[in-house]
Amino acid sequence: MSTTAEASREFATDVVRQLRAAGYVALWAGGCVRDWLMGRMAQDFDVATNATPEQVRTLFGKRRTLAVGQSFGVIIVLPATKDSTPVEVATFRTEGAYLDGRRPSEVIFSTPEEDAQRRDFTINGMFYDPLEKQVLDFVGGRLDLDRKVLRAIGDPQERMTEDKLRMLRAVRFSATLEFSIEEQTLAAVKHMAPEMRVVSAERIAQELRKILAHRTRVRGFQLLVETGLLEVIFPEVDTLAIAVMADTLSHLPVQASFEFALAAILHRVPVSVHEPRTEKEAEGSVWEITRRLKLSTEEMTGIAWLIAHLNSWNDAEQQTDAQLKRVLAHPLSHDLRGLVRAIRRAQCLPLESIQFVDDFAKRHTPEQINPTELITGRDLIQQGLTPSPQFKMLLDTIRDAQLNGEIATRAAALDRLREIMQAK
Repeated sequence: MSTTAEASREFATDVVRQLRAAGYVALWAGGCVRDWLMGRMAQDFDVATNATPEQVRTLFGKRRTLAVGQSFGVIIVLPATKDSTPVEVATFRTEGAYLDGRRPSEVIFSTPEEDAQRRDFTINGMFYDPLEKQVLDFVGGRLDLDRKVLRAIGDPQERMTEDKLRMLRAVRFSATLEFSIEEQTLAAVKHMAPEMRVVSAERIAQELRKILAHRTRVRGFQLLVETGLLEVIFPEVDTLAIAVMADTLSHLPVQASFEFALAAILHRVPVSVHEPRTEKEAEGSVWEITRRLKLSTEEMTGIAWLIAHLNSWNDAEQQTDAQLKRVLAHPLSHDLRGLVRAIRRAQCLPLESIQFVDDFAKRHTPEQINPTELITGRDLIQQGLTPSPQFKMLLDTIRDAQLNGEIATRAAALDRLREIMQAK
């Protein structure tokens, strides 16, 4: 266990200890209990208690607490050091109707038994007493954990109706934990899949990141297809190419990023290198999909660049050093090579071109692939030129000569520039 994980566990235990010393019931709750019982490293620790939010803030102090979800009975308790992560402390509660498919209309403080019934899946509905080393299981989560089964608590359709995102969470938990989905729970997800459209793009994207960046991404993708969620989230995807997409994902490196994996799914969707200026220009493209999901600018541009450059090395053996180096200089060039290789393997296409690029990259250092430019636009102005679209052509010509090894010094670059100008 890492130092941070150990410190976080100790801090979460101390939060329970302090609440217990003040006369309250306090237990670890949710995913951290599941991970603890599975012998996995918990990423976050949640605590459930019968103390009200106001009582929690009074106990730990206003400076060490954040009332980010106080109306829903949730207070964040901050650790004294940066070694551990904050702990979310929630009051045991039952919830009213989910009128918007996301949040309950009201919250009523209750008991551990009642609190467990409002949670999503049985494996996430258990409590653990870290002081007495005791599991409290009111929903059969321990048995499902042993059987490696993901089962909704109570009526599956009611659980999905309360929060539509639970459909995507079912896919994530089943894939990343390598659990099967219980029959009625799976049926509920399939039946309600079209209602995923009411969930905010940000929440959908957050789950997709966890599914596609995980080593079990192929299983996650297959479940998205099986449940009908893929076509709801990505209606632009060619369903006839599902098998090829899954095979492409299977050939990605284990540690592939979210952008890398999503590009593998969307690689048949049209895209331009430059971001469209209007919604009309983006219509039906990768840009429209990534905007709709409200991905970060970095994610959007990264995915678009990868897909737009998939054919950059089709004729690599005939390309100049400058052509090869310009693409290899991009920060995502390593991912591009991996994506091209995965797509070619999935489609049983030759690998000679991408192998040629790999060998070329190995023979050159980063400094050789992307050396400091020898001249800039300022040099062109000093030569008496007026800024114009011609600047880019001149600078590109000099840059290509540098990358091709024809010139290596600033003086040589300026001489080449004068030659070009005189020729005109």
